[in-house]
Amino acid sequence: MIIEKSEEIIEAIGNVIIGKNNVIRKVLMAVYAKGNVLLEDTPGVGKTTLALAFAKTLGLDFKRVQFTPDTMPSDITGFTVYNSETGEFDYKQGAIVCNLFMGDEINRASAKTQSALLEAMEENKITVDGVTHRLPSPFICIATQNPIGSAGTQPLPESQLDRFMIKMSIGYPDASEQVEILRRHQNSEPLDRLEQIVDRDSLVEIQNYIGQINVSDDILKYLVALCEATRNHPLIELGVSPRGLLALSRMVRACAVVSERDYVTPADVREVFCDVCAHRIILRPRAKLEGMTTRSILEGVLESTKVPTIA
Repeated sequence: MIIEKSEEIIEAIGNVIIGKNNVIRKVLMAVYAKGNVLLEDTPGVGKTTLALAFAKTLGLDFKRVQFTPDTMPSDITGFTVYNSETGEFDYKQGAIVCNLFMGDEINRASAKTQSALLEAMEENKITVDGVTHRLPSPFICIATQNPIGSAGTQPLPESQLDRFMIKMSIGYPDASEQVEILRRHQNSEPLDRLEQIVDRDSLVEIQNYIGQINVSDDILKYLVALCEATRNHPLIELGVSPRGLLALSRMVRACAVVSERDYVTPADVREVFCDVCAHRIILRPRAKLEGMTTRSILEGVLESTKVPTIA
């Protein structure tokens, strides 16, 4: 099964995205969990390269759209056109009909265009002119956005953020990693040397296997307690939604799978909690005045919530 290939996938992509194995590992978890990924970072740190690397190693059909203010919803979902020969309307596929769709700089597009992704991200289907079309399986969306406040950007609404399983930042590599990047790009492009490791059928198999991972009642209660704590926190205005709780549940199962286990531990929960929940909460103005961030508050929630003892 693909489980044994997880480390090989992480290592292969790690040869392209230098020094970011933790990010690669968590994106792989989200892929296993049928989740969508939002990468927020400054331009040039490898967000698009990361998505391309996953498409190559997993053998996925890849399409990319560069979002701009004039990008239309039909560019994403497709459109219908009248066929004079048959007297019917034919559907012309949009870019989203693929296995791995990359929405580059998604927060540069209009709200109407951003919303074209909602049905696909939640239900793996799209509706065009009243007709529903299923998307290929597997389907994953990896979107990137520039930091809020950058020129030409507008924030994603909470409803759309909630549909991303995780939100991460790649960050700059350190000095030694930058030297290694220069060394590896001297004679060829590392992405060109990347080879397919698994196929789509294997990936679907592991996505279906995620649901069979054992999660004890104590862990389930731990997940609920953490999410409840965000809803009752004095510095949080909007806590983690039930959709966020379900995403956390699938993500911890995927964490166990990547670690080659068939059961979930509290360590799995602690590893992914902030990545799943940070973009789903809204802080009160008081928190910002006190210099608190979503991650620092969530780390406090982790520390203050009783960890179950697993025999």
